[in-house]
Amino acid sequence: MTLSTSVVPPSDPRPARVIAALDGVGVRRFTTDQIILDGIDWSVRAGEHWALLGANGAGKTTILRLVGALMFPTVGTVEVLGHRLGRVDVRELRAVIGLVSGAQKVPQDATGHTVVLTGASGTVQPLWRTYDAEVRERAHELLAELDCKELADRPYGVCSGGQRARILIARALMSRPSLLLLDEPFNALDLPSREDLIDTLHQLALGRPELATVTVTHHLEELSPAIDHALLLREGRVQARGPVAEVLTGERMTACFGRPIEVSRHEGRWLARSGRR
Repeated sequence: MTLSTSVVPPSDPRPARVIAALDGVGVRRFTTDQIILDGIDWSVRAGEHWALLGANGAGKTTILRLVGALMFPTVGTVEVLGHRLGRVDVRELRAVIGLVSGAQKVPQDATGHTVVLTGASGTVQPLWRTYDAEVRERAHELLAELDCKELADRPYGVCSGGQRARILIARALMSRPSLLLLDEPFNALDLPSREDLIDTLHQLALGRPELATVTVTHHLEELSPAIDHALLLREGRVQARGPVAEVLTGERMTACFGRPIEVSRHEGRWLARSGRR
């Protein structure tokens, strides 16, 4: 299988290529007959940066798992990097999708550099014979790009939450993905660590104009100024999707979460708070 990584240059009048697309997607849990997702139509193009928002159980992580080729839909089609799930070896597809999740299993005694290296092989444990000098140097470069080169020799288990997030992002970038999926990357971070990571993700987007990202979060305050599109989910259905300024409004957020919400924006950053009933 050959996975294309070419993108349409920004100056090209044609739309950027589609990185991922869901068409009529539904997911049902057969053991309980529960509908997780229903009638999802959504696409992500090269260079777009999406936020996925919704209450707990809305289906955000399920969508991320579909786009990450970690599961299949019950109905509908999912295409990622030009390949339809069910017609492609998902192991090869996963190798070129960057995924960052707190659920990832990482050896606690592995150094930061070793953890990043495993992104080249898509494994939990390092496959030392597969890492040549160029691959090892790329891991160092990514740690430097994520502003954490001092973590190269530090055991992952003693790193802070913010440091771990940076290491995992560097690991996800080892395969030079066209798509980077971030599942609640700010979870349990303190304020300084959160702000540092937001700035890092913003700079990453600016430096890689062809990269598409999808970020699952619960808080608008965690969105970097690079986020340009948003998808709101409510009970497994799309509440709203499109350019971020059109979607992240008080009216749409209120409809999504079922309670009055006020939304404001300042210098590219968002703030949401519960309004008076």
